Amino acid sequence: METFIILVFVLGYLAIVLEHPLKINKSASALLTGVLVWAIWIMMQTGDKELVTEALDHHLGSTAGILFFLMAAMTIVELIDAHDGFTIITSAIRTRKKSTLLWIVCFLSFFLSAVLDNLTTTIVMVSLSRKLLQNQEDKMLFAGMIVIAANAGGAWSPIGDVTTTMLWIGGQISSASIIAGLFIPSVICMLIPLTVAAFRLKGDVEVTGQVAATDHVSSTTQRERNTVFFVGVGTLLFVPVFKSITHLPPFMGILFGLGCLWAVVEYIHRRKDDQQKEYYSATKALQRIDTPSMLFFLGILLAISALESTGMLAQLAQAMNDRIGNLPVIVTGIGLLSAIVDNVPLVAASMGMYDLTTYPMDHFLWEYMAYCAGTGGSILIIGSAAGVAAMGMEKISFIWYLKKISLYALMGYLGGAAVYLFLQ
Repeated sequence: METFIILVFVLGYLAIVLEHPLKINKSASALLTGVLVWAIWIMMQTGDKELVTEALDHHLGSTAGILFFLMAAMTIVELIDAHDGFTIITSAIRTRKKSTLLWIVCFLSFFLSAVLDNLTTTIVMVSLSRKLLQNQEDKMLFAGMIVIAANAGGAWSPIGDVTTTMLWIGGQISSASIIAGLFIPSVICMLIPLTVAAFRLKGDVEVTGQVAATDHVSSTTQRERNTVFFVGVGTLLFVPVFKSITHLPPFMGILFGLGCLWAVVEYIHRRKDDQQKEYYSATKALQRIDTPSMLFFLGILLAISALESTGMLAQLAQAMNDRIGNLPVIVTGIGLLSAIVDNVPLVAASMGMYDLTTYPMDHFLWEYMAYCAGTGGSILIIGSAAGVAAMGMEKISFIWYLKKISLYALMGYLGGAAVYLFLQ
């Protein structure tokens, strides 16, 4: 059974990688892979098949939470975009030099990710870079660097990355310790690829601060733009606060924020005719979000959850522990593996493998795992939620990212890891 599941997963992964040569959309490959691995498992289950459906139901809850979060975040960004809200930022950026602009965008992504999370930050910053760039190659390069910066920024904050949050909630790390221990390695993780990429990036770009080409001429007032921008960004910033107050999952907080922004938009356009109101409505924004990318995300998460439920990821983690034994090497390997397999089940398996009695709170193991799992996913574009979001938004192919960004990300990952181990 395990052989068939691994075979289907590998073939599906290759189909995603070879999307352009095969002429098959990656979303179709991901959905087929996600469904087939579960179908194979339940068909080959000789015992209680209800155990498989129960496992699927369990994972569907967390998967749906991620998809709802992604949908709500994209809708909020689309609403801000429709009202030209990003001109507040783009008009303040005066530089025409591409390398300087890359530094500004990456530093914004790094620190914003620590406050929000890497997924939301990537959606916001990729949308922002679209307003500043005209060339598609430049847009994809900036998107790739945003992924690296957002993942690095999320690693040192207890609310910046889902794996760091897992370790924080589980009692493996404390807020003060993770910030103090991982801030410098995370900065190095961003600085190395950013320095190399900025050095190689030549030329100027026209910073217009205008919205992308569209068949609609925006007629929002300054007051409407400011209101939607600050309410929209405020709802995103409120998500971690909502989580800490209510202890509900993040997707509930962002859905609450979307509801608030939706109501505000309806109110400020209440006196306009239906045709004008339609373009600025949340209903229209929902039509503009990238649905194929969400389905791609669904397929990937289904496939990974099947590998977790069958126990394969736990077996892999245990095998690494038994055969290697060296903690720094094992955790570094987990980070590299998270570029291929979702880091959430890998960290979850590790949390079950190493107990708090042997490795207490803020032990080297937990801090280093937070860094490696949080930043290792940048090495391949489908290794993190931020990468998947950028992949869909800018139509970045797996091969392009592998050629243009992966080496930068690997250099940053290993550089930050070396700095952390040296400091320890």
